[in-house]
Amino acid sequence: MSYKNYPMVSRVVFGRGSFNQLGDIIAPKRQNIKAPFIFLVDDVFKGNSWLTSRIPIAYNDQLLYISADEEPKTSQVDELVEQIILSHKDRPSGIIGIGGGTILDLAKAVSILLTNKGEAKNYQGWDLVKSPAIYHVGIPTISGTGAEVSRTTVLTGPQKKLGINSDHTPFDQVILDPELAKDVPKEQWFYTGMDCYIHCIESLNGTYLNAFSQSYGEKAYQLCLEIFTEDNLSVEDSQDKLMMASWHGGMSIAYSQVGVAHAMSYGLSYLLGTKHGIGNCVVFDHLEEFYPDGVKLFKQMKQKHNIELPQGLCSNLGDDEFDIMIDVALSLEPLWINAVGKNWKQIITRDKLKSLYQKM
Repeated sequence: MSYKNYPMVSRVVFGRGSFNQLGDIIAPKRQNIKAPFIFLVDDVFKGNSWLTSRIPIAYNDQLLYISADEEPKTSQVDELVEQIILSHKDRPSGIIGIGGGTILDLAKAVSILLTNKGEAKNYQGWDLVKSPAIYHVGIPTISGTGAEVSRTTVLTGPQKKLGINSDHTPFDQVILDPELAKDVPKEQWFYTGMDCYIHCIESLNGTYLNAFSQSYGEKAYQLCLEIFTEDNLSVEDSQDKLMMASWHGGMSIAYSQVGVAHAMSYGLSYLLGTKHGIGNCVVFDHLEEFYPDGVKLFKQMKQKHNIELPQGLCSNLGDDEFDIMIDVALSLEPLWINAVGKNWKQIITRDKLKSLYQKM
């Protein structure tokens, strides 16, 4: 049997206020004064000088504000890459993503497409990227997705929603500054935190489980319990721990896979544009059959934090639309093998998925 040789983020800084060191960290990576750093920043920070005044822009550097209202698309990656190439004579020194999973995934994808020819959609899948990406840095401002540590960048393409899963995807540098998550709205905090919790449940209950995934998954799970079921953490401790839960939850997937909730939420996202965190929660709420204990606890956490999930997302869909979602979900074969085993096609039928989607 051959084992995968996974890359990890090679450098990581953790600590409150560590964002202030960004300039010092990237300075040695500047190729020359004409080769810019491109900062991709969630546009929720536009006009927020507390954060933006600390972005170390020099020479020809460029700051691009990007909306995270929609999930990242392959077409969006292509547009950004073209914009960067047309605006600068020299190839950038690096791409720095500052935001949540959407912005981090865009930063990873753009850094890959600047050194690999063609369109982003051609790289959706496993191990299709040939050339190393340019230097890229991830700075999460919300915790839970694990995008800061994963070897994938999940994109909605013309045909499918699928990640660019490759050894060249992970960040070269990550800065984990829990302070940056201080203004996250409560619902958003919950949905994104639950993305991490669901990573743990899917990884720990999967057929791919091994000691590597398990050690990270159990730690992330334990942190999620502290944050979402107990009342004894200060706000700062909660932010610190959720940032680490996100990291461990992302790591738990490295040697395993996610499962039913992710596969089905990709379908929702592809057809309806449902954001990943909310989509995962909407799906997971109906998965007692696959994850009885995990779903039971999820419902308790939802109640504890007074979270009302959107209802009736699929209530007005026609058969064609259900088919589109089912096709997207079924295309994610590794997720189904992890969730229910090698014979998953006997268990996960189109009718089965349709009846689940109809409940949402």
